[in-house]
Amino acid sequence: MRIGLVRHGLTDWNAAGRIQGQTDIPLNEEGRRQAERLGRRLQSEKYHWDYIVTSGLSRAQETGEILSQMLQVPMLEPDARLKERGFGQVEGLTSDERVARWGESWDTLDLGQENIADIQVRAVSFLEDLWSSHSQENVLIVTHGAFLANLLTALFQDKYKERIGNLSLTILEKEREDWIPLLYNCTQHLSMDTAEQSE
Repeated sequence: MRIGLVRHGLTDWNAAGRIQGQTDIPLNEEGRRQAERLGRRLQSEKYHWDYIVTSGLSRAQETGEILSQMLQVPMLEPDARLKERGFGQVEGLTSDERVARWGESWDTLDLGQENIADIQVRAVSFLEDLWSSHSQENVLIVTHGAFLANLLTALFQDKYKERIGNLSLTILEKEREDWIPLLYNCTQHLSMDTAEQSE
C-alpha cells in the first residue's frame, strides 16, 4: 500500500498568516491553481492512485475534488479524523495579533488548542483503519499542515521538522509494520509552468 499525503491549496487566511485550525476557510484562486499543478504532475508520474479521501473541510475537499476530476480517481467519504488541529482562541489571528494578546510564549498557554497527543491518536487511528480496508490500494489523503506535521512526528519522531507547504506531496509505503517515506514535502510542481508540465 502506498499513500500520498497532500496539504490543501492556499487560502486567503494562509496568505495573511492567520491560523485556520478547524475554521472552514475555502481555497482562493491561487489554491485552485496549485491543485491543478499537482494534478498535472500526478497525471505524468508512474504512481497509480485508486482513491482520494479528505478531511471534509472545504479547502481540503475542493483540493481533493480537483485532483479527483483530473486523475479520474473516485473520492471516499470524508473522514473527520483528518481535520486540522483545533486551535481554539488562536484561530483567525496573525502572529502579531497572537503575540499582542498573549506574548511571545502564546503557544505554551491553554487557549483551547487540541492536545498534540490527541491529534496523533486520531491520525494513527485513521491510518490503521485505512490499512485494514484498503491494504492493496494506493490512496491520496488531502488534509492540513499541523495534522500532517503531527502524523509524521507520530510515525518518525523528530526525523522531519520542515514546515509542510501548501499543496506539498509526501509519499509513504507500507512495508510489514512500518511506513517507509519515499518522498517528503515535495512542492516542485508549484514552480513548474504549464508548458513544462505538459511535456
